[in-house]
Amino acid sequence: MTHINEIGTYCLVLAFCLSLTQAGVVIAGKGRGIARYAEGISLAGAVSIFIAFAVLIFAFIRSDFSVVNVAEHSHTDKPLLYKISGAWGSHEGSMLLWCTILLVYGAMITLRGQGLPEGLRLKALGVQGLLGAAFVGFTLFSSNPLARLAEAPLQGQSLNPALQDPALAFHPPMLYLGYVGMSVVFSFAVAALIEGRLDRAWARWVRPWALLAWSFLTIGITLGAFWAYYELGWGGWWAWDPVENASFMPWLAATALLHSAIVMEKRDSLKAWTVFLGLLAFTFSMMGAFLVRSGLLTSVHSFAVDPQRGILLAAILLLTAGGGFALFALRAPSLAPGGLFAAVSRETTLVLNNLLISAALCSVFLGTLYPILMQALFDKTMSVGAPYYLAVFGPIMIVALLLVPVSTLMSWKRADLKGVVQRLAAAFAVAVLAAAVGSLFYKGPTFLSEAEYLIGLIVGFWLIFGTARTLMQALNFRLNAAVKALRRLSGVPLATWGMIFAHIGLGVFVLGAVVEGHQRLSVMQGMSLGDSVKLGQYELRFQSLYQTPGANYDAQGGVFEVKDGLGRIICQPKPQRRFYPASNQVQSKVALCFTPLDDLYVVMAEPQTGVDGVMSWQVRFFYNPWVRLIFFGPLLMALGGVLSLCDRRLRLGIVRKGRKLAVKT
Repeated sequence: MTHINEIGTYCLVLAFCLSLTQAGVVIAGKGRGIARYAEGISLAGAVSIFIAFAVLIFAFIRSDFSVVNVAEHSHTDKPLLYKISGAWGSHEGSMLLWCTILLVYGAMITLRGQGLPEGLRLKALGVQGLLGAAFVGFTLFSSNPLARLAEAPLQGQSLNPALQDPALAFHPPMLYLGYVGMSVVFSFAVAALIEGRLDRAWARWVRPWALLAWSFLTIGITLGAFWAYYELGWGGWWAWDPVENASFMPWLAATALLHSAIVMEKRDSLKAWTVFLGLLAFTFSMMGAFLVRSGLLTSVHSFAVDPQRGILLAAILLLTAGGGFALFALRAPSLAPGGLFAAVSRETTLVLNNLLISAALCSVFLGTLYPILMQALFDKTMSVGAPYYLAVFGPIMIVALLLVPVSTLMSWKRADLKGVVQRLAAAFAVAVLAAAVGSLFYKGPTFLSEAEYLIGLIVGFWLIFGTARTLMQALNFRLNAAVKALRRLSGVPLATWGMIFAHIGLGVFVLGAVVEGHQRLSVMQGMSLGDSVKLGQYELRFQSLYQTPGANYDAQGGVFEVKDGLGRIICQPKPQRRFYPASNQVQSKVALCFTPLDDLYVVMAEPQTGVDGVMSWQVRFFYNPWVRLIFFGPLLMALGGVLSLCDRRLRLGIVRKGRKLAVKT
């Protein structure tokens, strides 16, 4: 069945040629039939690249070791899920996934963009064609995932054991759907600058694409954080790793873009800024792809790749982003100013929101690239860790988050600040009271730590209760007419529900991050059978050992027993040490004891034999309070994005007629 692999390679070549043709038709073509040709080519390119990707997955499923990528990252004993996910578990396969999503998004412009002006849609397809040609060309000529071996080995090298995990199987597709989704916004930003069409209709049409990409990014980042939490065995979920930051920066840019686009759609303002953010979001997405493949970073998240391919990706990044921003620099001065608004208005709070998020984005950008620049320019090795981000990023975001409930109750154009303060006073008082009660249960090592804890709780509860007050405002809720207000729930627009879920989810996340970050307890101790260790109110006892075979590994594990302060058995965690013969690697498998909000977390290290001949294991035992909220909050935020997309006013492809051209003459 080797001819199937050749079909995949031919389809990859065809996708590259079609992307070039798509861009060329738009650039050189004139006439009424050009749009039809470009649209047809975009659909054909998407089908071609999809077939190539399907062929790669099929090669992994049937363990075709004549394909280099399969031989290096798969094994016959791997479970089916990890055979499939192995298709994007390498640099080459992940680039093909990127290209597949990119061309499919281009096809979606064709299928969902019929309500747009033909010139704008055609130019956006041209930009998508150029992007497709660049990335498919890079994949085909320098990172071909379907490259063949002259002689196929009898067995493959298997996938890194750390990557054989359900959360990580879905993490890259979700992340790439967000990364590459920003390419549509980028294409329409460039098309609008060329076309001279930058109005409310443009913002209304671009906003759903940004929201779709933002939702996927939120899910992807959450899955990655959850994987790092329970798979890597260090007890944390976010380390400000440069590759983690590479996914966080486009999320921040997309968040600012969504709020800026709202102002542009409602008030025909912030046109230049919204377009700039549209260019910036995809630029950071491409930067993320570059950083994990450039060889500049050493991270568990990065691909071990020849730096020469990183140079090629850097060239694509510079040409694409440089071209977009150069065009912006030429056109931005001529953009007509939009509607005016008072200093006290929703527009003003959203502008402040954008400025603060942008400042936070700059702090992450600086902390991520500064060590790389120091290494490249001065050969000086250094790292920027959590203390920097907590000191710089944290205060900026606190102010931004405090503004969120205020902004949602502000009126457009001109607002009554006194009235807004009066409506939010009760919600703020409840938030402060809840935070004060919560802080009674925390005794920090320093006064500063206790102050940070209290402020963090206030921000989290403020987001939740302030957003609840926004819902009450939408329902015109009154205590003496509560039943009537509840009947109005079905009349609240889905976009409003989306905003409410997103903001409450953000508050839930903040509460989880603050409590877990300050109250987490851990202990590490060498333990033999029968030993016990105490952590807070919990006691962990090492009861027995067991061995069990897995699908493609052999495991040795420990049976532990956890009791609370009253002597009640809470759970029996069973952490493991898994040996993978195919790759000759050992991987620790964490055991979690779930409670409604907290986790008890146990992980075993390699066994050691003491001088007395007794075998012991290094065991790490964590108590992570409210950690569940850290992962539940972002899922609520993503649900908010989905609900907003279900609102007919924000569905992909829905567009109302807007004013032509917003450029001075």
